[in-house]
Amino acid sequence: MSLRLVLASASPRRAEILTRLALAHTVRVPETPETVFPGELPAVAARRLAVAKAKSVRAEPAELLIAADTIVALDGEPLGKPAHPAEATETLMRLSGREHHVFTGLALRTGSRTESGVARTAVRFRQLARVECEEYVASGEPADKAGAYGIQGRGAALVEGIDGDFFNVMGLPVQLLLQLLGRHGYRYDFKATVPVSPAPDERR
Repeated sequence: MSLRLVLASASPRRAEILTRLALAHTVRVPETPETVFPGELPAVAARRLAVAKAKSVRAEPAELLIAADTIVALDGEPLGKPAHPAEATETLMRLSGREHHVFTGLALRTGSRTESGVARTAVRFRQLARVECEEYVASGEPADKAGAYGIQGRGAALVEGIDGDFFNVMGLPVQLLLQLLGRHGYRYDFKATVPVSPAPDERR
């Protein structure tokens, strides 16, 4: 059966990753409040919000919805998107010379069936001077990003190393995406024009 992909997200970075994989898709933006409950673990919140987004968007029978939510956490404390440049600078100074974690909840939905999971990547920042943080914030790049940086852009210069899926830090963990496709009975097909095909019956 032909499958149409729908990205339930306004994130240009998630759309970029699907495009890199040659996964043609349409976008339908969910209207789900991205609220983390007091005391809720970042991994639990990211997965819950991804499922909520997937269930909030209309889907046709031949469509597969992809929804995600990314939370950046330092010492277990979620770091949201900065409200203003000064907050972005202070966030970067807190991350300077330290390791933090990026959690992305991912949910795939076909009809009434939803499969979900969460990916975690550890990111280490190098030691930063305040002037570097201020210069980076002035570039405008941190404005709409959790944790006040984008690893795929100028923010790469902040990072000393990562442990885990790089694309998770961008907002769409590719390996988890492939796993969830498999749970729906599909696989990534390198030979196909639109590279999602029904998974072969391994019992044959």
